[in-house]
Amino acid sequence: MLKWALIFFVVSIIAGGLGFTGLSAATAGLARILFTIALTIFLIFLLLALVAGELFT
Repeated sequence: MLKWALIFFVVSIIAGGLGFTGLSAATAGLARILFTIALTIFLIFLLLALVAGELFT
């Protein structure tokens, strides 16, 4: 998921540089959403790992 977020970010930067501001804004929004989802999933798994570590030690 982070890979797709990075791809959309790069497309956004290129589109913004070429003057396609609508496309740039749309891909930046998609990149932000994908990054937020990936970060949320990471934090959930981190919390689950910490809880599981406390239970089995």
